[in-house]
Amino acid sequence: RRKEDNNAHDVTEDVTEDVTEDTPQVTPQVTPQVEKLLRIMKRDLSRTEMQQLLGLNDKQNFKSHYLLPALAIGTIEMTFPEKPQSSKQKYRITSFGIAIREKR
Repeated sequence: RRKEDNNAHDVTEDVTEDVTEDTPQVTPQVTPQVEKLLRIMKRDLSRTEMQQLLGLNDKQNFKSHYLLPALAIGTIEMTFPEKPQSSKQKYRITSFGIAIREKR
């Protein structure tokens, strides 16, 4: 190879390594509980409505296994993110959540 070709190859390898290291995992872990939650998200829903549709009574279990993981990976979002404790808070599915739901 010519010297210029070697330099271009080295730069490409360096950039590829940097991009690979800095790129987050494309598909976060979607648990079976989050999948169930996504299937019921046909409209904006309150926490209580979600629990009822899923047949779950335990608020802590719902929050720790369904709601918080779904929020953390971005499959659902709050309708009032600036007021997470609002009594009017509802949740809606994101475009990412729709894509995950449609793949399953």
